[in-house]
Amino acid sequence: MEITDLTPAERRVRDAFPFGEGVDFREGDDEDPAQGASWGPERTLRAEVLRELLLDGPVREGRIAGLKVWGARVTGRLDLKYGTVSHPVRLRFCHFEEAPELYGARVVALVLSDSVLPGLTAGNLRAEGVVRISCCRITGPVRLQGAKLAGAFFAGGARLGSPGEVPEEPVLQLNHAEVATDVWAPGLVAHGKVHLNGAVVGGQVNLNDAELNAPGGSALHAEVLTVGTDLHAMRLRTHGRVNLAGARIPRQLNLAHARLSNPGGQALRASSSVIGELWLREAAPIVGAVNLRRAQLDLLHVPPGVWPRQVQLDGLGYRVLTPHLTAEQRLPLLEREPDGYLPQPYEQLTTAYRTVGDEAAARTVQLAKLRRHRRTLPPYARLWGFLQDAAVGYGFRPMRAAGWLLLLLCTGTLAFALHHPPALKPAEAPAFNPLFYTLDLLLPIIDFGQEGAYAPRGWYQWLSYLLIVTGWVLATTIAAGVSRSLSRQ
Repeated sequence: MEITDLTPAERRVRDAFPFGEGVDFREGDDEDPAQGASWGPERTLRAEVLRELLLDGPVREGRIAGLKVWGARVTGRLDLKYGTVSHPVRLRFCHFEEAPELYGARVVALVLSDSVLPGLTAGNLRAEGVVRISCCRITGPVRLQGAKLAGAFFAGGARLGSPGEVPEEPVLQLNHAEVATDVWAPGLVAHGKVHLNGAVVGGQVNLNDAELNAPGGSALHAEVLTVGTDLHAMRLRTHGRVNLAGARIPRQLNLAHARLSNPGGQALRASSSVIGELWLREAAPIVGAVNLRRAQLDLLHVPPGVWPRQVQLDGLGYRVLTPHLTAEQRLPLLEREPDGYLPQPYEQLTTAYRTVGDEAAARTVQLAKLRRHRRTLPPYARLWGFLQDAAVGYGFRPMRAAGWLLLLLCTGTLAFALHHPPALKPAEAPAFNPLFYTLDLLLPIIDFGQEGAYAPRGWYQWLSYLLIVTGWVLATTIAAGVSRSLSRQ
């Protein structure tokens, strides 16, 4: 390309390039780059001209060259594939007729903020600084898979894809990318899938106020994502699955005030993930299933009303549950496991209550576990379970056993007061006392000398057998309950 081929607009950019000075073609700050197709030659730049400047443009000693343009229409394809660009690239409020091609390129910095593009291909890009597509409107896919960015990736306020359409190819592809600092995308709107699977982010991922739309698919596909600090997604709105299976988020996954929806499928999947804190404070009720199997958390903050009808919890481990609620408020969640009764979620909830010293709630959970397990047993075993539950609450309600003992004591005392059993040796027998006789029958250890001296007959004999057997069972239950309480203390 000869220098004489340049248009007046291109000459302005060429002359400013060696000094790193900006060229602003806009007629006003409120111009819409979406109307850029109608812009005339006075603000039109050919992509081949920009390519020549970036790869072999003039430089001035003592000055930092760079491409800095506002409000231009870029015709043709900006092809920098495998190229090395030693100057920052800033093309803001521009209208691109074709998607730039930067696959495998090396750049200092790439800024396309507030521009309109049909797509961006920059897989395996190497950037020494930031990459910005903030507030861009990009109808085609943004391909940054495998990119390595020494700075941050900014996509705040960007609009990706076309409303009402869900393309087969993800609209944002950061899978297997390495970002040294942050992925900063508050207010991002994506009409299509967003891929972060296998990405490594040194700082945090910010998706506050983002809206991700991929109905029936994965709105956010971030399997095995590794984040240095937090993933903030407060007020996130999704139509489609949020997939964080195997993710590593050492501090906080914050979904406060979020609205997650994927009717008929999984709305949130974080199985086998390792997360410091999971927050769903004041979030809307989740529409769709939740899968937290084998996830490991330090803190779980999810109000009961947020959980959907189907929640997979087998293998989920957590240390602290907030807010602190009664066992009765937490237990309905464990009924939502689609595979039926699983003991581990009950044991984990028991451990969480014991961690904060709430032994009463822990016993309630253990009792609920046995009752849930009872439903899986054959009829004869269920009957025995009902008897244990009614009598002593499977051993977790020892004071109920004391109540039964008192009832049996009153019954035996009244029965034997009305009908004294005959003495075995009348001359040697102590005076009959119905209260202490009944105590002798009920309490296996204490001996008041009444039981061995008198022998009831008829149905009174059967009553004495009943008192002996139930006394052994109930007294043992009370002793076990007291021993369990003391050992925990």
